[in-house]
Amino acid sequence: MSKFSLNKKTLIAESRDYLMITIGMISYCIGWSIFLLPNEIVLGGVSGISSLIYWVTGFPVQLSYFGINAVLLLFALKILGLKFCMKTIYAVTVLTLAISICQHFYHGTLLSDQPFMATIIGSVFCGCGVGLGLSANGSTGGTDIIAAIINKYRDISLGRVILLCDLVIITSSYFIFMNFEKVLYGYVVLYIVAFCIDQVVNSMQRSVQFFIISEKYEEIGKRIGEFPRRGSTIINGQGFYSGREVKMLFVLAKKREASAIFQLINEIDPHAFVSQSAVIGVYGEGFDRMKVSRKPHRP
Repeated sequence: MSKFSLNKKTLIAESRDYLMITIGMISYCIGWSIFLLPNEIVLGGVSGISSLIYWVTGFPVQLSYFGINAVLLLFALKILGLKFCMKTIYAVTVLTLAISICQHFYHGTLLSDQPFMATIIGSVFCGCGVGLGLSANGSTGGTDIIAAIINKYRDISLGRVILLCDLVIITSSYFIFMNFEKVLYGYVVLYIVAFCIDQVVNSMQRSVQFFIISEKYEEIGKRIGEFPRRGSTIINGQGFYSGREVKMLFVLAKKREASAIFQLINEIDPHAFVSQSAVIGVYGEGFDRMKVSRKPHRP
């Protein structure tokens, strides 16, 4: 496979990530600026802080949101890496622009007489948006950045970390509205957003394993190593009835890469025997990192 072909496929994969981030930020914008903000329902993170500032001072939420995230990203650059921060910068910029456009053209209040329904719908939009961003190695910034840093070293779900970081912000909104009902709606937002984030991230990051039996196993393994750049292991086997020795490839990949693997197998050997199954977790190079607490060394 040519270098141009590999670069083209890498470009397509990166473009897909940015498309997912864009869709996610539009979803978040709908949930925040159309359902939650007009109904004075508080959500967590920098978005929640920006909402509180807006309700108290009238300062535009998109400006305070962008400014706070700019500071956080300066600290996160070293820990999370340039790739994560670049996509997060893109996500923050898209969300800022989307909110500006939405604030300019939309001035109504949906479901003003049904705040609980507005809470549920807005939370689902926000949670799915954040989940899509995180799955594409980006985020909406704020507590998402803190959650991503902790998740990098500890086996704690992203939704749970964000939930813990946001409790203080939601609770503090009581001192602005003096209405505990709105605080309760904020807690509902936190729970639904955290649940949606975990569901979206887990569904996007699932892994699969392949067992491939083919006479052209060397060519198939080489192509899988070129794109989607996954390693393969050759296992020696023997047919039970035929007694014939066979070579079997064992491959682990992301679920989203399964269609590309099937396509290249079909191109090389349409008669190959292929078994695909889902796996609970894969840890190591190219997949998730094992996150365990290190016990202190005792002399």
